[in-house]
Amino acid sequence: MLISGSVMIIYAMLPASWKARIVRWLEEHRELVVLVFCLPASFIFTLLLRARAAATRMRGQSRHGDNVREIQRQVQAWNKLPASERKLLCTARPNWLSLSTTFFQKHLHHQVPIPLYDILELDEDNMTVRVEPMVTIGDITKYLIPRGYSLAVTIEIDDATLGGLAFGTGMSTHSHKAGLYHETITSYEVVTADGSLVTATATENEDLFRTLAWSHGSLGFLVALTLKIVKIKPYIKIKYTPVKGQVNYCNRIRELSGAYEANPKEFPDYIEATIFSKDEAVIMTGDYSDYDPNIPVNRCSLWCKPWFYKHVETFLEKGETVELIPLRDYLLRHNRAIFWVVEDMLSFGNHLLFRKLFGWLLPPKPAFLKFTTTPGVRAYTFTKQVFQDIVLPIKELEKQIEIATELFDKYPLLVYPCKVIDHGPSSGQLKRPDPKYIVPGTSYAMFNDLGVYGVPGKVKYKKPYNPVDAMRKMEKFTRDVGGFSFLYADIFMTREEFEDMFDLSLYERVRKKYGAEGAFPHLYDKVKPELDVFAIGEQNVIGE
Repeated sequence: MLISGSVMIIYAMLPASWKARIVRWLEEHRELVVLVFCLPASFIFTLLLRARAAATRMRGQSRHGDNVREIQRQVQAWNKLPASERKLLCTARPNWLSLSTTFFQKHLHHQVPIPLYDILELDEDNMTVRVEPMVTIGDITKYLIPRGYSLAVTIEIDDATLGGLAFGTGMSTHSHKAGLYHETITSYEVVTADGSLVTATATENEDLFRTLAWSHGSLGFLVALTLKIVKIKPYIKIKYTPVKGQVNYCNRIRELSGAYEANPKEFPDYIEATIFSKDEAVIMTGDYSDYDPNIPVNRCSLWCKPWFYKHVETFLEKGETVELIPLRDYLLRHNRAIFWVVEDMLSFGNHLLFRKLFGWLLPPKPAFLKFTTTPGVRAYTFTKQVFQDIVLPIKELEKQIEIATELFDKYPLLVYPCKVIDHGPSSGQLKRPDPKYIVPGTSYAMFNDLGVYGVPGKVKYKKPYNPVDAMRKMEKFTRDVGGFSFLYADIFMTREEFEDMFDLSLYERVRKKYGAEGAFPHLYDKVKPELDVFAIGEQNVIGE
């Protein structure tokens, strides 16, 4: 962190002409920088982070109560400060460790360390696992899968923390059955603004329980959570089905995910689609399976294997195919290439020779990439890359694809079907689904995540492109159809537009009731970019 701060200070002191040269050089030699510097340094950085987490975990083993009491003590000490000295509270976790694309200005806040890295309890009778918030997807998959279980919703990125996902959210290819990540949380344990330890469940402190999801640390400090788990088999039997014609693949995705009728036993355990062009997609359906000697096994997450989406693309020519993938390999199938973002950093990254020699260095550590980001590089990536997960009604899938193509000209596109449950009025930040999208006979609508990642085609081919204008148009479409943006990514909305997309009525009441107002940043202030979005929009029109 000291190195990162020093780099930013030195960068800030440079003349504007030098800053422009640095950014231009990074842009023109990006692959060289990633290959020679970022990958090796990122690998070493990963080892250091793992060692630090392991050391913290060893020190904290069986000390959960002591660690929580220390967090309470620090919050209580903050309360005793003179009002003029009480900066708003946030965690002391460095920005670069977060998978959020934004850089929240923690230096302006009162930071509280949250050294909570342990898996606390596996409850096989109630099919839940209780964990501390800094446990990662990598940690929990290593722990649960050998025991015959998995989280009901497992995000594909190894470094994502379960606490970060709890206060943000996420989805997986099982979400057409399980819903969004927060639907699988049965209990939150939170230190509130006065230093109290509060447990929130569907029946205890229900208002807080409903609003902690999507709160992004704006209501309290998470110190433990309990998540639903599911029984598994060692493999996923996955079927790759190429489909031509937009109407055909959109209808097929809706049919397989249960957008038309409610009969979840008839639907596959996992479903996703990768759209390679407006007219071609590969739909993947998977079910838990034991080993079958008649079906080939693909350890798709091995360092020497082709990137998963490139493997999927081959079925456009091969036709429908079935294979077995070990469960953990499947759950982390997109990790090495960060879906397909790495291709924009290393165009040769999927080449056989590179994979054999250097594939073990992938992926570049998201934390390291943020750690070494100067303000100039941040501004560059903000304007010339898109990294968005947008959740939209699956009945509007054709329109989603059309507008994403028009605005970004970026393929592949990711599609994960996801159940969005109607919990009634004032049930949290997510608005109730429009009744026209509700699946007949149920209390939920079928939505989907539309993942748009990487360098837009308009940027690559130097066509006129205004990143702020493009994203604001995408956000307006999202609001118009009753969708919502995942808030780990940059948002381009005014506060009024943000409050139109989300329902903050219960959230605002909970902030007052539990003392978060004046103690923690507001949700909008917590997730908005640290950059001046609208100034960038006025200044940056690429390709003109």
